[in-house]
Amino acid sequence: MQKFEEMPLNESILKNVKDAGYESPTPIQAQSIPILLEGHDLLGIAQTGTGKTAAFSLPILHYLAKNPLRAAPLEPRVLILAPTRELSSQIKESVIAYGKGLHLKTAVIFGGVGQGAQVQALRSGLDIVVATPGRLLDLMNQGHVRLHRVEIFVLDEADRMLDMGFINDVRKIVAKLPEKKQTLLFSATMPPEIATLAAKLLKNPKRVEVTPQSTTVERIDQKLIFCKKADKYQLLRKILQEDSVELTLVFTRTKHGANKIVDYLNHHQIQCAAIHGNKSQSAREQALDNFKKGKIKVLIATDIAARGIDVQGVSHVVNYDLPVEAESYVHRIGRTARAGKDGVAISFCDETENDALKRIERAIKLRLPSENFVGVPEASVKSSKPQKSYRDPRAKPNGRPASANSEQNTLRPERSQRPAPARAQGQNQGAPRTDKTENQKTKVGFKFRNRK
Repeated sequence: MQKFEEMPLNESILKNVKDAGYESPTPIQAQSIPILLEGHDLLGIAQTGTGKTAAFSLPILHYLAKNPLRAAPLEPRVLILAPTRELSSQIKESVIAYGKGLHLKTAVIFGGVGQGAQVQALRSGLDIVVATPGRLLDLMNQGHVRLHRVEIFVLDEADRMLDMGFINDVRKIVAKLPEKKQTLLFSATMPPEIATLAAKLLKNPKRVEVTPQSTTVERIDQKLIFCKKADKYQLLRKILQEDSVELTLVFTRTKHGANKIVDYLNHHQIQCAAIHGNKSQSAREQALDNFKKGKIKVLIATDIAARGIDVQGVSHVVNYDLPVEAESYVHRIGRTARAGKDGVAISFCDETENDALKRIERAIKLRLPSENFVGVPEASVKSSKPQKSYRDPRAKPNGRPASANSEQNTLRPERSQRPAPARAQGQNQGAPRTDKTENQKTKVGFKFRNRK
């Protein structure tokens, strides 16, 4: 297996990579770095967590070190576009770590914070700008940044740009770039609009595809649990209290849903935080920092964070709500099983999510192994009625569940938490009535036998 030290990279870069604890490149890095060092355009198809950031940042740093120029005010030499604030910050941190000692100036530009510090950084002259499309376009319109001297352009997570509605902003930014440049486009999937954009943007590109589209990492143990929508809180708490669960990412469909989960878990003494679009940038950074440092074990996120969180040691990903788009499932669970480690991805499916489940299983070409969960009334609910579970709707026509040993695969809370069964109201409860005519008795008895 090839090692980084065998690659024709700048010595300072190789030292920084070694100091970061990396010896051998991932497949996307091993294939992409030689191509980029030769100056080719690149189309990279790779799912999240495969090491794309180093795949493009190491050759970029090598190029800048080999071709030193003083960065002009407002005119960056390299532009890296990313869809989210979290991913942009993560890329900037990686670039700074790998480029230590090269005396290059890097800054990140995104919305949700004041633009003053970002404008000042641009005026001082930057070698590398990492940006989200919206804020960059805003600063361009104000005359705070010019792109006509960009030598290398990277469009990262292109399909996510499309999903989040940024594709028109991307086109406006691309129109301001110089004709002569090296262009890199990375995407986990290749929908038609991204394929069209790539054809216009890239010139005689080399293509690198390290994993088939919409497949999942083999090291992830994927599980599916059918439950009633009302039982999801209780099921999540049961999972989080297991000993094997370390750092856990929980994905929800809505921001409001994320906040409600935080309230519920905090009420049950499970420390957690939420990260989503309604949170201020400082609150999001604080929550992510606490999660990275292990101060909180659970981070609740919407899909805005699905590709922007790179935290070592995430043992579990929980899909509290199944994503509407099947591709998002792959990106969510890709937050675990990183850096060669194993991980667990658990998805909840309630009675409203059957269509989403079908799309996911069709996309990943895998039937997820499933269990059923039977909840119990919470302490605040005065009820002694036995609870019913929402069972696997993929059952065969004869009524047998699709997954083997389904009776053994029914999750229940501990026996001490279960409600007492309702007491029978009389010894003859359920018996057919006998104070009617003979015909009526026969009719009622027939119905009783059928019910039985």
